[in-house]
Amino acid sequence: MSITQKERSRLRDLAKQQLEIAHSPKMEQIVRDWKKHGRFDADSRPMITIELGTFRQDILPPLMECESEEAQAIEKLLLSNIVNHTLFCDDTVVNDYIGFSYGGYFQPFNLPVEIEHASSDGGSLGHHFVEQIHDLEQDFHKLQKSDYGIVNKREVDAKMAYYNDLLGDILPAKIKGSALYASGTQSIVHIMSMETMYMSMYDYPELFHQMMNQLADDYIAYFQLLEQEDCLRSTVAEERVAQGSYCFTDQLPKDKEHYTLKDVWGYIDSQETSGLSPDMYHEFIFPYYKKITDLYGRLSYGCCEAVDPIWEKNLRHMKNMGRVSISPWCNEDYMGEQLRGQKIVYLRKPTPNLIGVGASLDEEAVRQHFQKTVRSAQGCTLEIVQRDVYQIHSDYHKVRRYVELIRECCAEHRK
Repeated sequence: MSITQKERSRLRDLAKQQLEIAHSPKMEQIVRDWKKHGRFDADSRPMITIELGTFRQDILPPLMECESEEAQAIEKLLLSNIVNHTLFCDDTVVNDYIGFSYGGYFQPFNLPVEIEHASSDGGSLGHHFVEQIHDLEQDFHKLQKSDYGIVNKREVDAKMAYYNDLLGDILPAKIKGSALYASGTQSIVHIMSMETMYMSMYDYPELFHQMMNQLADDYIAYFQLLEQEDCLRSTVAEERVAQGSYCFTDQLPKDKEHYTLKDVWGYIDSQETSGLSPDMYHEFIFPYYKKITDLYGRLSYGCCEAVDPIWEKNLRHMKNMGRVSISPWCNEDYMGEQLRGQKIVYLRKPTPNLIGVGASLDEEAVRQHFQKTVRSAQGCTLEIVQRDVYQIHSDYHKVRRYVELIRECCAEHRK
């Protein structure tokens, strides 16, 4: 079913709304604030964003008007581009274009990941990764060279042409940059249990090192391919880096004809090794992570793992660190001390329970939570990204009020 004239009008109206927001004085100020944040200016303010993707189903359906599958996909994209601004009033950037990238694919060890879902339709949150490596020594032969490559640029160009035909006179489609992404230990627990991963360090330390080195080399080869095939673009502004954040920085180049790995942001995390001691992380993980991340221009590190135990012996030696995740399990005070005065963003990830559990907002709990964060991050460049919220009881007012409370705490307690 093709897009009807009525649907076309709806999509063009949404595109006009996005363009109007992108060029509004309020959005221009938000972008200026992000640039100050990325420059680590002394008078920069804390930036606040809500990651929509995990609870989109609580927001978008009532706003949808299109009926065909083709039109609905574009409508969801356009709505997702603007609802943070129109409903939540956070610091999400609304662009005056639709972005595409020349990316690639990476399948670690050339082992397709097998997943069992709690429901037969595969749409539930509950899932289990099927173990393919049960004993590292016996199954090591299964760990082949990773499969990777670049996307078909002609297909990307064709998709851009499609969007430009539909919306290009309002919101042009264009190629934009994106950060490099690696998640080594996640790749491992997708093919073996966490118990097997941990025990393999004891039972087969040499093989574990061999596995990690092989994976690191494959990531590096993949990234080098992206560079060789001219798939990299500038990552100094509203381009996305993992953790729901942006690439705004004045420490990387822009307007180059050809970008290298050293010209762009990259991301890595290691949630799955939260149970390791700093010494074991240093022995089994850090050498291979540093091998990968030394290629990046700027590094964004971490997801839900606590970084404070491994900061002193490991992470602080990553000299291109530009942003570090301060998760709900992290020692905020300690990390505030470590990052104070540094050109490293204190990226606070609050507990999702604050807005994801309970139909009403516990405002006092929110205030206490962020008073603690703001005090811990005094003297740091603070960014707050709310992630991993899977429902808001279809009440966007709760999210909007949540953002207001965070701003109030920052205004009252940040010196």
